[in-house]
Parts: sequence; C-alpha cells; structure tokens
Amino acid sequence: MVRPTRRQQIPQLRDAIKETAWRQIAETGAAALSLRSIARELGITAPAIYNYFADRDALVTALIVDAYTSLGESQLSAIAALPETDLKTRFKALGLAYREWAVTYPQRYQLIFGTPIPNYAAPDDITFPAAANAIVPLATTIQALYNSRQLHTERLASMTPALKSMLEAWQKIEPADLEVLHLTIVVWSRVHGLVMLEIGNHIPPVIADMGEIFRREIETMLLQYL
Repeated sequence: MVRPTRRQQIPQLRDAIKETAWRQIAETGAAALSLRSIARELGITAPAIYNYFADRDALVTALIVDAYTSLGESQLSAIAALPETDLKTRFKALGLAYREWAVTYPQRYQLIFGTPIPNYAAPDDITFPAAANAIVPLATTIQALYNSRQLHTERLASMTPALKSMLEAWQKIEPADLEVLHLTIVVWSRVHGLVMLEIGNHIPPVIADMGEIFRREIETMLLQYL
C-alpha cells in the first residue's frame, strides 16, 4: 500500500525517480532498469512509482524524451550568442556542442542512440517530436547556408530517384530543401560516429584527446561543403 506521507518526504518524487533511474543505468545498463530497485533505493513502496510511471517502459520513454530535450537545449545554447549571419561559426559550434553533451552525459546518449533495450519499443508519437527538435538547430543552420548560397551542393553525387522520394516524404514533416535534409543526416552521422567511438572507448589508447580529431572533422566538413 502506498504510504500517504511519502510525497511529502521526497519532494518532486517524479524527478527523484528519474535521477535514480539514470544512476542505475550508469551502473548496470538500461536493460537492467527496474522499478522495484528504484523504489528500494528511494525507500518507497513499489506501487508508489506507479503513480508516476505505469511501468518500466513508460519510465524509459520519459528518460528518452528528457535526453533528447537536453540535447536540443544544449544545441540551442551553443549558438545563442553567435551572430545569425556567422553561419560557419554556428555550424562548428553545433558540432562541438554535440560532442560535449555526449561525453558529459554518455548514459543519456547511449539510451537514445545506443543498443536497443530488449522488449522495448519507443512510441514514435511521444519520442519523435523530441528527437526532431534536437536536430532542428543543425537543419536550420544548414538551410541558412543553402539559402545564402554558401552550400556547395554541386560537389555532391547525383540524387537517385529512391533517395529523392524518401527525402520528399521527410520534407512533408520537416520543411526544408532536399539537399539540406540529406546533408543534415550526413553531417549528423559523421559526428555521431566519432562520438560513439569515443564514449564506447573504441579508440587507440594513444589518442589522448579525441576532441582534436573531432574538431578537425568539423573543419573538414566546412571545407567540403562550404
């Protein structure tokens, strides 16, 4: 039976549940996340958690939304003080901020981009809007580069009919030029690949500062596309 005074004893219990979940994910991985173990750590009865999350999947979904939201906020923060006309600097700042967020919150990054949790399927209607918002700053910056004719799309390979069709479908959700949507995915994939290698400790031990490689890759993309 839920203890009636517990919410008074633990202010903002919903947040406390999520913070405890993040700690458990860091220690044992997302697949081992357990509402009962969270309740034990917080010193509350298991049914008390169900006042906030119907089951483990509901908690995981909330964590995913929080992670995407945090990533998106960090992206916006990275360019907030930069001139809107200095698009190259904004592009570089977004890339560096992406890595900074990932290495600061590796558990959050792994939850949204890493190994899927067995028997869990993220509900698109809940998680997709948060995921889309996280990439909006990059897409908006690339679109601005395209509009100002700084984006050299003539250097890209020809677009196949199949690719064009898929991008047109995406365009109905995210209004942007097709080349912008394509480059948004490509740029994202390049920074994502380096980040996954770093937080997964899959880099040679002699590479003491992965940030140097990351910065060069961002600058290389500027040379390739701008």
